[in-house]
Amino acid sequence: MTDNKKLKTWVDECARLCKPDKIVWVDGSEAERKVLEEEAVSRGRLIRLDQERLPGSLYFRTDPNDVARTEHLTFICTKKKDDAGPNNNWMSPPDGYRKAGDIFQGSMKGRTMYVIPFSMGPIGSPFAKIGVQLTDSIYVVLNMRIMTRIGSGVLKALGKDGDFTKCLHGKADLNVNRRLILHFPEDNTIWSVGSGYGGNALLGKKCLSLRIASWLANQEGWLAEHMLILGIEDPKGHVEYVTAAFPSACGKTNLAMLIPPDALKKKGYKYWTVGDDIAWLRIGPDGRLWACNPENGFFGVAPGTNSKSNPNAVKTVQRSTIFTNVLLKDDNTVWWEGADGEPPKSGIDWQGKPWTPGQKDANGKPLLGAHPNSRFTAPAKNCPCISPNWEDPQGVPISAIVFGGRRARLAPLVYQSLNWSHGVYVGATMASERTAAAVGTVGEVRRDPMAMLPFCGYNMADYFAHWLDMGRKIPKPPKIFHVNWFRTDEHGKFMWPGYGENARVLEWILARSRGDGKAVETPIGSIPTPDALDMNGLDLPKSTVDRLLHIDNEEWLEELEQHKLFFESFGPRLPKEMWNQYYGLGKRLTETAVLAGVESPASASSAVHS
Repeated sequence: MTDNKKLKTWVDECARLCKPDKIVWVDGSEAERKVLEEEAVSRGRLIRLDQERLPGSLYFRTDPNDVARTEHLTFICTKKKDDAGPNNNWMSPPDGYRKAGDIFQGSMKGRTMYVIPFSMGPIGSPFAKIGVQLTDSIYVVLNMRIMTRIGSGVLKALGKDGDFTKCLHGKADLNVNRRLILHFPEDNTIWSVGSGYGGNALLGKKCLSLRIASWLANQEGWLAEHMLILGIEDPKGHVEYVTAAFPSACGKTNLAMLIPPDALKKKGYKYWTVGDDIAWLRIGPDGRLWACNPENGFFGVAPGTNSKSNPNAVKTVQRSTIFTNVLLKDDNTVWWEGADGEPPKSGIDWQGKPWTPGQKDANGKPLLGAHPNSRFTAPAKNCPCISPNWEDPQGVPISAIVFGGRRARLAPLVYQSLNWSHGVYVGATMASERTAAAVGTVGEVRRDPMAMLPFCGYNMADYFAHWLDMGRKIPKPPKIFHVNWFRTDEHGKFMWPGYGENARVLEWILARSRGDGKAVETPIGSIPTPDALDMNGLDLPKSTVDRLLHIDNEEWLEELEQHKLFFESFGPRLPKEMWNQYYGLGKRLTETAVLAGVESPASASSAVHS
């Protein structure tokens, strides 16, 4: 229990609304974990996996209609609609509380309400934010044990009058028509009802660590970002850190757990994972930007994870892991599409139905054993390359910020922004092209600023302004870069091998951050000279490297028109500096095109001069 009167009053209020049969305050102990696991297994909600091959690991299936984040049912509830911005669904706070309250009413009858005090960030860290989640799901409690720091230590840090994010979650009847994920940033409150799936139900993750935290960061002068944090140790033992933001399907987790090529291993480089998904960044006393991973675990996508794509992730999930919506094999272990080895001869699929390879549905489409968004929840401490400093309460100093997207033609392998403001423009206009695996038209460009479009808890025009303002406040700001691992040749094949080879690009990025590294100035920023990247041991023709670094002015001028349309969606709230960067880029591209004897297309002329 707690002496915090605000917390006790709030728990009592929610209990009167949801009417649980009993209330259990989670203390975070190992004894408690065993009791919860046993209860969940005995009721058939969780399956205990083979404890010799996957010690401490469990298996869970969600309802078939509850397998991913539901963005169309996710709302920012601010008094003014413009404060939520065009990037968010909006609902007024009175409407939000009323609509969700009607669903919560009596929804926990016959159930237990668990009170989970949790800390995002190491308990007591200057970065840390405390939340308390109420839930009727044992699955959520067990996942929160992995993904956050929970229990009595958090209550001690909260004290008698400490503030906290109020997180109310309930499964209700898991009816998709009675499902809402609501954020009340002005009240520091989250209400989520009707879902038991990760991002909708583990309220410390996207809901608090990004949507609410981004609002708090804007108010308090820091950054809450959808970024990995990676430490890079050079041959002399000096470690530098980078953060990086990528939209989905761009290799974010693989980069966070990077294994370098032999050429860089022989040089003596080592790579350390600090975080794979979220970074909170604050200005340190030395004038640099410092970052903390607020999470305590990894909530990763299983399909496609194997010993080639991410060997460290494969090792991480070998113990104390919760697997969700993967295939359950006959030997009580798990499998998913893209896993190591051959598919099992039979198993139970993610919907609980018998499965064999080659099964097809009524339309002739393959029936997958694991859902495409099936997940693993694993403790960060399991990771073989976890940084020795990943729980440092002061965070780690950041030398470079990297943005990236999936572009077949436009963006070169890597380029450095001209300055902080230009780097904000680079992040604000970053985009990826849809793949065949995504819903929509293949090749369609999706704009995803800083990879935060689904997660920014307020008007993104104000978010850009906050980034610009932070640049003015940081005495020693990190350099900002953009990468593109996905450039293709005329046959549609990737020209860059990716995966561990991306370490070669990171080496140049850090060199540039120190003021070294050879580069050529271009209208979009600085790119490496052909000999600036260490290609030792990589069979890549010079002509391919040249194409990877090529900048087509005409294509960039056409791209500017899309930047304009995107910026116009924010109306007059968009900072003037973003337009200044837009016009500056257009001017540089046009002048370079003229010098090269290339006539600018009419659309580009209109974009630059309108």
